[in-house]
Amino acid sequence: RQKAKRVTDKKKRRKKRKGQRKLVSKSMAASKVSFKITLTSDPKLPFRVINVPSNAPFTAVLKFAAEEFKVPAATSAIITNDGVGINPSQTSGNVFLKHGSELRLIPRDRVGARIGMRLSWVDDEV
Repeated sequence: RQKAKRVTDKKKRRKKRKGQRKLVSKSMAASKVSFKITLTSDPKLPFRVINVPSNAPFTAVLKFAAEEFKVPAATSAIITNDGVGINPSQTSGNVFLKHGSELRLIPRDRVGARIGMRLSWVDDEV
């Protein structure tokens, strides 16, 4: 009789654990973070607010933001308002906790590059 009671107790504990796992997985999936990303290369400073799961890789956030602003993702970087660069090889939740929600997107081809055309002077009076 005691053996039967132990078996039913084990089954109850297993069911309880399964229910707890479902609650944990649902709460993990439900946690999201929000970023306000501003495009710094545009003088009008347009921004987008992006909501992503906290466990999403930050590289995905970078790629999505670059697509939204129609800039190349491969040559873009995200920095904080203080100018600190963010390593994209971490989770979005980690970036949110470390740096906050206001970030800036910089297309790297615009940073430090000379914008201008080469003018070739042609002397017609030679």
